[in-house]
Amino acid sequence: MTSHAAHPAHPTRSARLGLLQVCAAGFLWGTGGLVVTILHDEDGLGALTTSAWRMLIAALALVAVTAVARRLGSLVTTFRAQPVLVVAVGSCTAVYQGLYFLAVLAVGVSVATVVSLGLAPVLAAGWEHARAGTRPERRELMVLAAALTGLVLVSVASAGHGGPGDAPVLGLVLSIASGATFAATTVLGHHLARDVDPLALTTCATSVGVLLLAPFLLAAALGSGPVVTTRPSGLLLLLYLGVFTLALSYGLLYAGLRTTSGSAATVATLVEPLSAAALAVVLLDERLTAPAVVGGVLILAAVVGIRPRELPPAPT
Repeated sequence: MTSHAAHPAHPTRSARLGLLQVCAAGFLWGTGGLVVTILHDEDGLGALTTSAWRMLIAALALVAVTAVARRLGSLVTTFRAQPVLVVAVGSCTAVYQGLYFLAVLAVGVSVATVVSLGLAPVLAAGWEHARAGTRPERRELMVLAAALTGLVLVSVASAGHGGPGDAPVLGLVLSIASGATFAATTVLGHHLARDVDPLALTTCATSVGVLLLAPFLLAAALGSGPVVTTRPSGLLLLLYLGVFTLALSYGLLYAGLRTTSGSAATVATLVEPLSAAALAVVLLDERLTAPAVVGGVLILAAVVGIRPRELPPAPT
């Protein structure tokens, strides 16, 4: 989302496809919360332990796909081309997850979601305009306003499904840090995805994230809590978390970021709480309240109102 001078009035098919890919990533992320909740309730797995398994399974799946596609050499090329950015994107991906889950435990799902996901598009848009020396246009401000209002309504409607937490100040700080990290992930990912293969980028970034989250698996193994589920259905849920809500979703995100700006992507990923709320209604028989409906409509309107920047994808 930039000024009129930065993009044409009618984005091409590639730009809109990129936006749809980012939306699909957000939808998959929205299914992850339900899975994490089930694993916690049924198996006692902590959020950070589950995140570590999620990252490890995703990395193994991505390496396997890369090997089958005979593109292992692209991993080395990607690291050599942009080693600092690859490490930064992978680190931000892992840190964002950890900060968000910790914020949820400290202050509750509603506040953590509103602050972290709501702050990200504002920070991303602010950074892009500051760097380009431009001012946000009226359309962009309307999209942001609709998206943030919708996010608040959907989150408030779901407030009863996550405890308020017992450390509100710490939770607020963690939520702000989480939103800043997510904004950095999308902005850096947008820059990096223009120069490297999305599959290689996803694999490399996920591998970096594994190294950062692996200590949590070791800590769980040395502690008294469970390290992994032994239920077949629980193992399938872990597999789903890794393959679909991380490997596939981040592959879609980085592919979409080739033609979608970081600020637009952070707005598009707000379908995450929307899909989570919809799943809660379908699978958990939760009631669909009026604020949730209005909020969902506003989020969808904001996504439709995004005008993707016209950026032809770089060759892989």
